[in-house]
Amino acid sequence: MKEKKYMGRELRVLDNLIKRFIDNQMNKVKINRITGSNGWIIGYLRDHEGEPVYQKDLECEFNITRSTASKVVNLMVEKGLITRESVPGDARLKRLLLTPKAIALGEEMERNRDLVEARIVKGFSDEELEQFYSYIDRIIKNVSEG
Repeated sequence: MKEKKYMGRELRVLDNLIKRFIDNQMNKVKINRITGSNGWIIGYLRDHEGEPVYQKDLECEFNITRSTASKVVNLMVEKGLITRESVPGDARLKRLLLTPKAIALGEEMERNRDLVEARIVKGFSDEELEQFYSYIDRIIKNVSEG
């Protein structure tokens, strides 16, 4: 009898495998000083260099709760990866900035991002990838509909 597959479980397994693969790649190139989520945040801040980025932006981009974002940001501040900078006109609002340490790590990570991405999409045509991304977008929409 064929085992029934569940989308949520399969996506969770895939997510874990990709995280493990990324962590293993980082360890091979000695970028093991940061976690996967810290790496994604460093990448996001690098991609938005020159633009103001706030904790709320991370919550939206990575679809995480305020408390999770707060914990991650606090830990990254403790690790010396990011700083919080007050915004003129609103003392409550803190802009997130990469430290020189995080910038150097980000450069190492960028050199390895294409390798990881190539491995993940290996064997897929452009059309298949386009279709896959449309499925992912639909799943995100379905799950987000409350």
